[in-house]
Amino acid sequence: MTPSSMDSFHTAPSVVDDEDLSDGEIDALLARATLRLKEKAKGKQLIEQPEGQRLTFPKLDAGKLDKPYVDTSGDIAKLDDSRILDGKYRKLADGIRKVEDPVTAKKAGAEKKKATAGEQWYNLPKTNLTPELKRDLQLLKMRNVLDPHRHYKKDGGKMKAPEYSQVGTIVEGPTEFFTGRVENKKRKRTLVEEVLEGERETGRFKNKYSDVQAKKTSGKKAFYKALKEERRGGVKKGGAG
Repeated sequence: MTPSSMDSFHTAPSVVDDEDLSDGEIDALLARATLRLKEKAKGKQLIEQPEGQRLTFPKLDAGKLDKPYVDTSGDIAKLDDSRILDGKYRKLADGIRKVEDPVTAKKAGAEKKKATAGEQWYNLPKTNLTPELKRDLQLLKMRNVLDPHRHYKKDGGKMKAPEYSQVGTIVEGPTEFFTGRVENKKRKRTLVEEVLEGERETGRFKNKYSDVQAKKTSGKKAFYKALKEERRGGVKKGGAG
């Protein structure tokens, strides 16, 4: 059989008689058909895996899981609301809520903020100007009179209390008990009391006042009258002051 007859066998095998093919040609055709069937079966095996050889993945161990919030019983799903909201918040939600006016709340917040000097000034509170504190502040303003040997910066004008201030107590350190501390009977509650106690001991202000009065009356009628009394050996009642 010629090559043309083989082509006609492939394209139209129904018109070719088996008697015209030799045994060798028949074997060759069978071998080619078998090879095509094997290739076709191999391609199908790559696409579809047999059931017995399917890939399986290992199960992941998620550990102990929390109880779900939704409990399903048949076709009914029930929500466990006790686990969704804490008891204290539920009590607040079920209670009566106080509605505040935003303008009033803002004003109250501003006043609360102004109640202290702020964190940079150690949250000093507003000054509570008591009579005792007022006298102490006035005394501090006249500190140059109390101690004339020290120089202080002049502070003119009236005494004005600071907007924020606080009165504290100095805590003593571990000094010697008998000589390194102030005796209890000499301790005073305010600065004014300390100054008055010091005046009782020294009498400096009284002497200073007498000197001032003597200078003020010098050259006046009362001054010459007192001078005459002294010359006559008499003593004027009440002195020169």
